[in-house]
Amino acid sequence: MQFLDKIRKFIKDNSLMSPVEVSLGNHSLSTPLPLWEGKGEGLLFLVALSGGADSVCLLLAMKRLGYRVEAIHCNFHLRGAESDRDEDFCKRLCEREQIPFHTVHFDTKTYAEVHKVSIEMAARELRYGYFEQLRKAIDAEAILVAHHKNDAVETLLMNLLRGTGIHGLQGIKPRNGRIIRPLLCVSRQEIVGWLNMIGQDYVTDSTNLEDDVTRNKLRLNIIPLLEQINPAASENIAQTALRMVEAGKVFDNAMDGIVADVTCGSTDDLTVVDMEKLNAVPSKEYTLHTILSEYHFSPSQVEEISQSDYSQSGKSWESATHQLVVDRKALLIRKKIKNEHRPFRIPETGTYVIFETKDKTERISIKSVTVDDVFKISRERDTVTLDADMVRFPLTIRRVEKGDRFIPFGMKGSKLISDYLTDRKKNVFEKQSQLVLIDADDKVLWLVGERPDARCCITENTIKALVVRYER
Repeated sequence: MQFLDKIRKFIKDNSLMSPVEVSLGNHSLSTPLPLWEGKGEGLLFLVALSGGADSVCLLLAMKRLGYRVEAIHCNFHLRGAESDRDEDFCKRLCEREQIPFHTVHFDTKTYAEVHKVSIEMAARELRYGYFEQLRKAIDAEAILVAHHKNDAVETLLMNLLRGTGIHGLQGIKPRNGRIIRPLLCVSRQEIVGWLNMIGQDYVTDSTNLEDDVTRNKLRLNIIPLLEQINPAASENIAQTALRMVEAGKVFDNAMDGIVADVTCGSTDDLTVVDMEKLNAVPSKEYTLHTILSEYHFSPSQVEEISQSDYSQSGKSWESATHQLVVDRKALLIRKKIKNEHRPFRIPETGTYVIFETKDKTERISIKSVTVDDVFKISRERDTVTLDADMVRFPLTIRRVEKGDRFIPFGMKGSKLISDYLTDRKKNVFEKQSQLVLIDADDKVLWLVGERPDARCCITENTIKALVVRYER
């Protein structure tokens, strides 16, 4: 099969230019695009052009296949005069081919130092961040990058060395959102051969000839050794990666169903995993991995959680962003809360903001009223009415502490607040977040949103009342 025909077929077979899925939370929006079979219909595609053989091939192949393209070149200023040489080459190539050319300059070393990442990661973040910014600015449909069959092989081997699952065995996907890779069907040798055939030169990045990083060691040492054992090694590994992409679609669809079945009552603030259903799935650990990776739990944490004794209610783990707690027959996951609800002192009646972020404000208001013929006791959960003579300022609102007791209104005798919340079937996070209002004598006045203490409730002898409202 001719080189360009091979790429055209790969684009069609993998629907690379068919509707792009735009993620919207748990939903997706399909933008109707034509199925491409070799001719562009006016949509614009942005080609990442470094000046190397791969990206030069991509740019020229896409133009010859009829796509409307513009080029973007990133100068990372990492190789001195060589970086400027690459930029000049790309500019002259686009001028000759009459392809619009965009270029951007980065201080990559400074970015890496400031963000404490490797040079390679800094270049990646800068590159893809700018690609997307420019794509939106010029209303391009997608970004085309020049990863080829050999890159897919190297990525798969690198993932194997690190330890990987089914997604790592897919190597590089032909499409990832707005990033499209039309050259995954051809090898580096085929690319160079085609460029030689059409008489097109390219530049060479000297760092690609050094074996000082993992990918280059695989490229220069390991893969040639594998091809000595089996000349078709790279081809076979690349085909396996493409098959794993298809297998991954089936796997992901099945996992979506399993995850939906074992999670219940999930909200933006809390995810609940039913442990009885979790224990019944074919792979508890992988199901947990699928759920918890979204919340930045590490593979070692997932393994520990999977093997844990779930009878220990209250046992917990933390990732950088979330907390997971065992609670009776469920695993509860929520975002970590920082510095919320430190004890807040209330010296007198009035309205006080007790907690505030850009997303949330909580306040408490306390006012004194006369108990007369028109007076009514509020029945709202966020409001309590207390006998003012039974309350001594200053008051404090805080979280429940171990050993806190009160006499629940309507009940006889005192009760540990922890036991009361357990009887109310509150989960661990709800217990941790529960607030109490206490007075100067450390007497609990109100289990906020639940019940007042019977000792300070309104009676027939009450003259002055305090109306306390907690607003969230």
